[in-house]
Amino acid sequence: MPAISIHPVIDHGIRPAAANFAGGTLVCKCATDPVEVSVKSQSAHNHACGCTKCWKPQGASFSVVAVVPRDSLTVTRNGHKLAVVDPKATIQRYACQGCGVHMYGRIENTKHPFYGLDFIHTELSPQSGWSAPAFAAFVSSIIESGFDPAKMGQVRARLKELGLEPYDCLSPPLMDLIAAHSYKAAHAAAA
Repeated sequence: MPAISIHPVIDHGIRPAAANFAGGTLVCKCATDPVEVSVKSQSAHNHACGCTKCWKPQGASFSVVAVVPRDSLTVTRNGHKLAVVDPKATIQRYACQGCGVHMYGRIENTKHPFYGLDFIHTELSPQSGWSAPAFAAFVSSIIESGFDPAKMGQVRARLKELGLEPYDCLSPPLMDLIAAHSYKAAHAAAA
């Protein structure tokens, strides 16, 4: 039986980050006048995401998404082609209107624990050396996009085989960060 396909970038093994990597360019899939985004930092918290909101390449069950500091990201070419996919979503995902690729996601709510971070798909970069995917988030959510629930055990086993611990939320350190942010916000409001 062939292995369950997770994402083209990680199905054949995960590449490690390059030492001293300082960013690169993300390019949409348009053959002419592509959108380009410059990122002047290494990515962090790179992971496979099973949610139904993240952009996935054709045939992928998961997206691969990471974060970078908001002030390190700049749209450098053809920004006029970008539009927010869902204005009501917490993460404002800016997609190319030509090819549909999500170029970056931004949180505008200053009280959100991830405010100040932009979400990117490092696979859109011709440069190698970005942070490696380190876990899988929202694994059960692939069922919402039509994946057979009977094969979820195989998906989790494949993720572990690839070195990605599967979670049905974010990784424990990120969940801890959210909980700490909530605690501080609640106690600041009470003071």
